[in-house]
Amino acid sequence: MEIGLSSGPDKNQVYGLSNTTADNLRTARSVSTVGSSQYKEFVALQQCTAHLTERYDHLSVEYTQLKASHAQQRAEFAQQKATYEQLHEVVMNMAAQSGTCALNPFWLYNHQPPPPRSPPPPPAPPLY
Repeated sequence: MEIGLSSGPDKNQVYGLSNTTADNLRTARSVSTVGSSQYKEFVALQQCTAHLTERYDHLSVEYTQLKASHAQQRAEFAQQKATYEQLHEVVMNMAAQSGTCALNPFWLYNHQPPPPRSPPPPPAPPLY
């Protein structure tokens, strides 16, 4: 015998619930299940967002450090370039003041290239 077919009182009326209240409870139970699934997705999204935020912060710090390092390298390069230009000017002034035509303006003291090498001696005759 099925419960719905019995002639006894309706179980909702026994517990003081109307059919509308019982329907609302059933709906709330199914929404709760859907809500639980959505809550898990929400928590997973929060964790993913936290991980991405942490990674972004790390990369941001690394970028700032690289940017500072690059600026320092540019300053060092500019200083080296200025030193090179000063040295070049000094060498050119020295060459101009010496009055001689140097073969290479960067050779100090009118450096001359070494004399050509003499040809190697002939091989020794065999001893046997």
